[in-house]
Amino acid sequence: MGLLPFSAAHAAVVAGWPASAGEVTLWCGRQEFPVPAQTITDWQRDADVRAHVLVADGEVVGYGELWFDADEDEVELARIIVAPDARGRGLGRALVRGLLARAVAAGFSDVFMRVHPANARALRCYRGAGFAPVGPALAEAWNEAQPVGYVWLQGDTGAPDARTGISASGP
Repeated sequence: MGLLPFSAAHAAVVAGWPASAGEVTLWCGRQEFPVPAQTITDWQRDADVRAHVLVADGEVVGYGELWFDADEDEVELARIIVAPDARGRGLGRALVRGLLARAVAAGFSDVFMRVHPANARALRCYRGAGFAPVGPALAEAWNEAQPVGYVWLQGDTGAPDARTGISASGP
């Protein structure tokens, strides 16, 4: 397995993974279905976003982003998704751990993610990858400007990189 930088060639594959408008909302908060491949490519225009794909046996099986915020000295993991036929095999945890390792390697010790409260499967995955809820006051403050009351999680940045089980290639 390998964690590789995203390229525009991956966009159509990733765009095809959500099976419903509801799944799109849980994944990325958008209200469009299906998600156009160009939307995913356009996400990469933000200089603070670094997207990656998880590749297993030569096939792209996962996608996730790191949102770097140098002003706050933190990173947010975002838009995590695993191919439908690859779900339930621990690949989501491997992807999240790989992204967390990338954030730590970039020098960030505060790594967060927000999860739609109805996305129970994702919450189990992220907790299994070493993320834990932030305190209620912090979550409430961060949710003030959000469209829903997200569950905010913080990564265990002390976890050894070897736990990922994936190789990390590229920036």
